[in-house]
Formats: sequence, structure tokens, C-alpha cells
Amino acid sequence: MIDWRSSKILITGGTGSFGKSFVQNILSRYPDVSRLVIFSRDELKQFEMSQEFSDDKYPGIRYLLGDVRDQNRLRRALEGIDIVVHAAALKQVPAAEYNPIEFIHTNVLGAENVIQACLDTAVQRVVALSTDKAAAPINLYGATKLCSDKLFIAANNIRGKRDLRFSIVRYGNVMGSRGSVIPFFLKKQQDGILPITDPNMTRFNISLQEGVEMVLWALENAWGGEIFVPKIPSYRIVDVAEAIAPNAKHSIVGIRAGEKIHEEMITSSDSYTTVDLGKYYAILPTSGRYTLENYCQDNSASPVALGFSYNSGENEHFLTVEELRQLIKQYADPSFNPSF
Repeated sequence: MIDWRSSKILITGGTGSFGKSFVQNILSRYPDVSRLVIFSRDELKQFEMSQEFSDDKYPGIRYLLGDVRDQNRLRRALEGIDIVVHAAALKQVPAAEYNPIEFIHTNVLGAENVIQACLDTAVQRVVALSTDKAAAPINLYGATKLCSDKLFIAANNIRGKRDLRFSIVRYGNVMGSRGSVIPFFLKKQQDGILPITDPNMTRFNISLQEGVEMVLWALENAWGGEIFVPKIPSYRIVDVAEAIAPNAKHSIVGIRAGEKIHEEMITSSDSYTTVDLGKYYAILPTSGRYTLENYCQDNSASPVALGFSYNSGENEHFLTVEELRQLIKQYADPSFNPSF
């Protein structure tokens, strides 16, 4: 078990939506944590975040400016760190299609820089955040995150005899996150017309809190090399529109470049190495220091059926319109009131 109070933790992309929620969770549970380093490249966001989480109130907190593209800065930041959560990434699908090399520099080469810096220091646990778009990717963003996932998994092969474990957490759209459909629809509802990409479109749904809980669980339980996938509900894009503005008209605008109708987190090709852990699935590495059999035995897990896949369109659990309204009010906008 991790002794969180004595841990020294660093989170890349620490001023993003996930980063702020992760920091809030750690500090609410362990306000006397030994060290919690927020590593990001945005000085304004760091300043704003430091107004809420100051070193006067939380002596262990530190704010370090830096970019994952800079391996030397990362190595300096990781001195004395035990735990790394890698959340830094460029994420907008259209921007990736237009600026592919920038996404490669941050999402792929930046991931490799994090790995090398961890190998060069005393880090023991690393969890990297992935995305459903990394499964069978059709856009540049998803392809860069797939490459990142492969790099973190393979890093376990070169750790030697050190107690150092790299693992991945992969999940779908975060409820109310910046750039996602819910805040977009909330802004557009007053126009009386909601632009719908495709009426058949579905997406997975997870809250920031659930994402944080999953990362904390992975840090405690990972053997190294797993891609952890949560069992979460889906929603239909038309149900989101109905939940937010039931009287609004829909304008079908077509899917954007690189978008899928349904998102996928586990492909049928992954089924040969995927196990069911109860609350989560885990896609195990195809080679490494353990087998599917002993992993299942020691974790009370069971292999999924061959050919199994996990995608948002065939999910067993879809959120209803009323459930979506409650979640929007809870996680996206406390003042939300659907415009009937």
C-alpha cells in the first residue's frame, strides 16, 4: 500500500481539468502530503491555481513551470519524486489534423521524455492518462495517444530490477470537460438550435471524480504494463440535446474530420489479453514478466470472451435523459435548468 502522506507526487498537465481535480482530491485527503508538484507550461493557470491551493495552507505543494517536450526540465522536476501522473497532452481532434507535428512533439516525444526522466530518477509508480480515441485510432490525436500508450507499456521492459511500474488508464469523455459537447450545448441552447454532428453518435461518459479514483486505484494496484479501462455508461448525442434543450431544433452538420460515430475502448483484437477485474477491465501486455493466468489468479480476475469488444454504441448501460440532466447539474453546471 502507498503511504500517501509521505509520498512525493508530480502531475504533468497539473493545471488542466483532471490535474486540478486530482490535486484537490489529494489535498482534501492528505493535506500534509510530503510533496505535490504541479508541472505545467501555463504560468497564468498556475498563478490562479495557487490562489486556491497555496503553499501557506499546504506546505508540500509546489508549482513548476515546464514542458514535457523538455527532458532536462523534467529530470530536474522529478528529483526525489516517488509517483508520477502523466496528464499533459494536446487533445483537440481538429487541431491535431491541422497541426500533426505539434501533437507528435507533445503526446509522443513528450511521453518518451517523461519515461526517460522517470528511469533516470527514483520514481516508483507511473500512471499515464489515455483516451478511448487510442483504440483503433482513425485520427492523429488518437494515433499519438496509442503511441504514447505503447511507449509507457514498453518502458516496463527496460526498468531492470527496480521497483518501477508504468501503467495506463484509458477512459472516455469527461462529463462537462472543456471542449466537450455538454458545455457547448449549454452555451448554444439560448440560440434555439443545437448543431448535431450525427443523430446516431454515442459516447462514453465518466466524471472527473471517477477518473481520479481510477488513477489512484491504478497507482495502488498496477503490476506494470496494464491498460485499465472503466466500466462506464454511454449516452446518445440526441439525448444530451434533449436533456439540455428539449424544445430546440437540431441542425445536422456532419461529423468532424477524424471523428467516429461510436467510440471504442477495447477492440476485439485486444480480447486475447483482456481480463475483467470487476469494476474495471485490464488489457495486459503481450509480453513481460507475468502471464494472463497468474495475473487472473492473483487479482481474482477472469479473461473476457474471445472476440469481446467494448464500444459506446453497444454498451449495456445508456444514460437516460433524466439521468443526464442530473449529471449535468452535478458535474457541469450547478445552475443548469433545462429550457422547456
